[in-house]
Amino acid sequence: MKTKHQDVIIIGSGPGGYAAAFHLADHGKSVLLIEKDDIGGVCLNRGCIPSKALLNVAGLIDKTKKSSAQGLTFKDPVIDLNEMRHWKNSVVAQLRGGIETLAKARNVSVLKGRAIFENETTLRVETENGQEFHSFNHAIIATGSRPFIPPAMDLGNPRIMTSNEALTIDEIPKELLVVGGGYIGMELGSVYASLGSTVSVVEAMPSILPGADKDLVNVLKKYVSKKIPNIFTDHQVKQMKTKGKKIAVDMVATETKKNMEFDKVLISVGRKPNANDLGLENTNVKVDDKGFIITDACCETTNANIFAIGDVAGGIQLAHKATKEAKIAAAKILNETSLELSHLCIPAVVFTDPEIAWVGITENEAREAKQKVNVHKFPWSASGRALTLNRTEGLTKVISEPNTGTIIGVGIVGEHAGDLISEAALAIQSGLNVIDLAETIHPHPTLSETLMESAEHALGLCTHLMPAKK
Repeated sequence: MKTKHQDVIIIGSGPGGYAAAFHLADHGKSVLLIEKDDIGGVCLNRGCIPSKALLNVAGLIDKTKKSSAQGLTFKDPVIDLNEMRHWKNSVVAQLRGGIETLAKARNVSVLKGRAIFENETTLRVETENGQEFHSFNHAIIATGSRPFIPPAMDLGNPRIMTSNEALTIDEIPKELLVVGGGYIGMELGSVYASLGSTVSVVEAMPSILPGADKDLVNVLKKYVSKKIPNIFTDHQVKQMKTKGKKIAVDMVATETKKNMEFDKVLISVGRKPNANDLGLENTNVKVDDKGFIITDACCETTNANIFAIGDVAGGIQLAHKATKEAKIAAAKILNETSLELSHLCIPAVVFTDPEIAWVGITENEAREAKQKVNVHKFPWSASGRALTLNRTEGLTKVISEPNTGTIIGVGIVGEHAGDLISEAALAIQSGLNVIDLAETIHPHPTLSETLMESAEHALGLCTHLMPAKK
């Protein structure tokens, strides 16, 4: 069978894969993008986009329930799941169509099929029409990850869901258990709670969202506990079993044990890399003990002409990290200079209500490293814009170096925290200090002012707070 040749072949069309394809095509490379499912990857089809669409619906429901203090009272919403799914799917389809159009305009070839490495320079692709062989100068693996279900919880029962099934919103269960209080668990738990489920969350760690600082999480817990009253931290699921039309769950803590029954269970305890069926054994590409592909600071694997980006390469599993890694890998292929992974400032956002966002070093990390830092907080109860939104529960804090005032971390909890964090990422990436941020004029009244006022507080000059003690 004849082998076709491309400059670069990219396996996986998620936010890392298609970004790399487009960047390389824009620089004159012939590019083949291979995808076994729908273009756009998990993020677009079964992750970021559909979940945020549903979170927007949940937010609308929550706002109507809390508007009486502002003089507005609404009737309880009538939920049409079919129409909701249609709208969510239309958003996904529109974005997917946009990517397909951009690929075509850039002359990026897209092939639907499963790619397997025959050797270090050739791929075999299994398609609906049979096998194809493609050789390459460089390859980028961007195959992402999939939800992980611990064997003890994998009962083969459709009442046990991963995020994939949860996002289809086939029904609203009366009682839902979310196993895992991380990003995905808290976001999807919030969606189902707003739609009418009685949601419980069980988390093995002492707190939900273990990566976030406690003061930010405490604001979320206080606010979200009104619709998710049962959050069991320091608890582990010992056993699950089918019991008629229910799932019986045994949870244990240090000195307590709970036996509860649920209509459905959402497992959200982590994700596994999609690296085990790529034929990597036919190359020199190495994986670690968890199955993630080992890469260097330029996303290059232990095989000199093969790169890996995004979830499959480990580290923080975020779409925007994969997109940036795509640019780093492409720059290496093009012999261009680029920031290396170790120099990246990657913001994290949890799209709950309220949102939590952070970037740079956290207080937890500074404490664990015994690093001295200055921390200055601005409560949103002093923000005019937060008051007009009736959302004063928020908090913004700036973490800086004591001697230089250089900003090394920012944390925000509150309405639109995910939008606000980008300014903080720019400040940290650019090496700015609290004076730079404090002297940047922010429009009034806005939530972005809370960043400026946190920096002013660090200087003892905050207009809307009493000066910090020197």
